[in-house]
Amino acid sequence: MFNILTEPVIGVKHNNGAFGRLTLSQLYTVLMADTVAAFPALRPHQRHAWHAFLVQLGAMAMHKAGLTEPPTDADEWQRIVRALTPDFPDDEPWQLVVDDITKPAFMQPPASSAEREKDYKSIISTPDELDMLVTAKNHDLKASVGAQGDVDDWIFALITLQTMDGNPGRNPGIARMNGAYGNRPAFSLAPLGDVGAHVKRDITLLLEHRPALIREYPMTENGVGLLWTQKWDGTRVEALTLDKLAPLFIEICRLIRLRKDNDIYAIKAMAKYTRIEAKALKGIVGDPWTPVNRKENKSLTLGLGGFTYKRIAEYLMDWEHPALLKQPRYERRSSDDMTLVARAMVRGMGKSEGYYERIVPIRPNTAKAFGMAESTQELGRIAKARVDDVGKVQRILRHAVSVFAAGGEDSISDEARSRANPWANRLDDIVDATFFDDLQDEFEADESERQAIRDKWLLNNEDDNGVINHARKILHDAADSLPCNEMRRYKARTRAEGVFEGRIRNARDGFPDLFP
Repeated sequence: MFNILTEPVIGVKHNNGAFGRLTLSQLYTVLMADTVAAFPALRPHQRHAWHAFLVQLGAMAMHKAGLTEPPTDADEWQRIVRALTPDFPDDEPWQLVVDDITKPAFMQPPASSAEREKDYKSIISTPDELDMLVTAKNHDLKASVGAQGDVDDWIFALITLQTMDGNPGRNPGIARMNGAYGNRPAFSLAPLGDVGAHVKRDITLLLEHRPALIREYPMTENGVGLLWTQKWDGTRVEALTLDKLAPLFIEICRLIRLRKDNDIYAIKAMAKYTRIEAKALKGIVGDPWTPVNRKENKSLTLGLGGFTYKRIAEYLMDWEHPALLKQPRYERRSSDDMTLVARAMVRGMGKSEGYYERIVPIRPNTAKAFGMAESTQELGRIAKARVDDVGKVQRILRHAVSVFAAGGEDSISDEARSRANPWANRLDDIVDATFFDDLQDEFEADESERQAIRDKWLLNNEDDNGVINHARKILHDAADSLPCNEMRRYKARTRAEGVFEGRIRNARDGFPDLFP
């Protein structure tokens, strides 16, 4: 029931404004033609899960079919995707509802026997209640508010839960994250265009990257690719190790079955053990979207606050870039702009701590650096140096505001220092707005011009838009706004401005070369 290969159950908004419902096979054809503008039922935190699923499945199907170019015909897509499940001529792995629990259903593993159905004691009535555990406890996103939902609501919820969730409490989690409260971030390049351009680009690159995964990780050519096709009751002895898996495998982490009465609903059992035994790997399992820290031997877990300019600069400099953040040779010959796409759902202890997404425009000459180690390091080095410069200005600004908050006295209390922090943080927000445009200005310039560009970014006497100029304005705003005894305000302002101007020119911790 609800065969996604043959029944039009996926809602799509085309880039001409029209809305329609497509089969998965038809969806691939319009994605390859880049005519999809959006998926109306797709919630923001589900975007990477859905994108990664389409890319991994498409690349696996094309590899098995021996294709190097994506098909443009829906029947051909249906044929090559169906060929991934030859043991199921009735398409059970592609049906959303299969009553026989010993057979797979879409993203739902089969049980070892019919008696196992008694373990499925929890009933889930709406797709948003089924979604990732951290969004189903009335923290960020309210549970059970989605009524019964359309079929594609259930599809997106299933994929997000099975490929993105962690393991707080007794729930098992996915292999592609570091620890129980980790997350599976996306950090990649994407071409300009709609949804399909990104999907097509990533499928093409993953086909090329597939042999490297086998060389680097103990995966096998004929390993399990679609984990929901394998029997699983959630026991320890059933756990699969990496050497039993195919490259680009699509994993699952929950015992879920969908049922249909008047409406679709789900039943759930508690798995006692993870599907993939990979805890010791700390998320380093070849995910092509996730940066890796080789020094600490762990995959990236995005923290609260999201993709700030400081964090992205750190990932560019200190983390091993995932496969899809690199440009292949043919892409580096292009003169097209690209975007850096960063996405992650940050998970805390039993709650969501926010969905973060950032799209950074990348110019052609900068995009060419991704994929060339020396150029990437140079870009990262410049980014880190700029971050360090902002940090230096912030420390001076924080000191100056603290002096004002202390009434101009030499002794600065902890309370005065805490009052200075929000003002220093304002500088981050200002810098963040144009950081990557400014970074690319310096990176793409001749080496002889770079220092002048950096100096103007720090101190722009033409329009007062430099980092130091902004810090000076913030100090003046703080002096106008913070409480201070009127008898001491003039002294406090004078002392604070003296601290700022003195330290910013100081040879030890300032920028003396900017002030002849």
